Amino acid sequence: MDFVIESIIKVVVVFVVVLLCVAYSTLLERKLLGWIQQRHGPNRVGPWGLLQPLADGLKFFFKEDVVPGNVDKLVYIIAPVISLVPALLIVAVIPFGAPITVFGREVTMQITDMNMALLYIIGLSGVGAYGGMLGGWASNNRFGLLGSMRSAAQGISYELGMGLTLVSIILLTGSMSLTEIVAYQQDGWLLWKQPVAFVLFIICGLAEINRAPFDMPEAESELACGFNIEYSSMKFALFFMAEYAHTISLAAIITCLFLGGWNLFGLEAYVPPVLIFLGKVFCLIFFFIWERGTFPRLRYDQIMNLGWKWLMPIAILNLVVTAGVVIAMS
Repeated sequence: MDFVIESIIKVVVVFVVVLLCVAYSTLLERKLLGWIQQRHGPNRVGPWGLLQPLADGLKFFFKEDVVPGNVDKLVYIIAPVISLVPALLIVAVIPFGAPITVFGREVTMQITDMNMALLYIIGLSGVGAYGGMLGGWASNNRFGLLGSMRSAAQGISYELGMGLTLVSIILLTGSMSLTEIVAYQQDGWLLWKQPVAFVLFIICGLAEINRAPFDMPEAESELACGFNIEYSSMKFALFFMAEYAHTISLAAIITCLFLGGWNLFGLEAYVPPVLIFLGKVFCLIFFFIWERGTFPRLRYDQIMNLGWKWLMPIAILNLVVTAGVVIAMS
């Protein structure tokens, strides 16, 4: 019974915190892009614009929900949910810190520790891509359909490269559990042992979640907003939230795989490990926003060439070299 109560508390706390982070990451992005572009970000609603996410949420709730004619209503309604839910479920296997003791009971700082966590993450990230594909197809709009087709091709292309980089991590650590991978990095981050995999994973991850400069599935200049063109009100808000939820999940996964999780050169003995973990996640999110304000959107042919002609061969070569090193050291 105590285990069930503990699990329920973990789920509620983690998902409330993640949803708050999703809301305020939108404000962070608007503020940082404003700073990069030498203009003001949101500054009218609340002190320093801190209540802007609340105002945006209320706006979406009260906007008219327009449903075009001749849509596939069931698929049209569930597509935004399919986009958002996998990003939230991925957080369930993220270890946020070392175990703590509460009222004499050891509590792990994650919802569940799966020994196949990496397969779980890859599977859910693939399911999340279906949201955009189904949303564009169900909208009965040619621009939405083009956006969904781009999303499908881009997701398949970069998910393969991402999977190969994860195989390199598995070969080195001998585990698919994020907790064990973090523990492996107590004496040194995998960033130093797998710098090529680190760069590849960031690029493939950004393409997988359709973040700039890989936001071709929703390119406004060619597709008039892409796969979500026919969505309004809270259905559009769910697509909007899904992008930021996937961004936070990606930052948390990279922190666990390459940046040592809550490990920070012994400082975790003096600083709460959760704060160290969240600090690393914040730095990665800052980087994702920074590169969005820096790099222009790639053309579709450039995205496909980068994925298949460059990243895939490099990922295979890195895997071969890693396997050779592991065999030589065994």
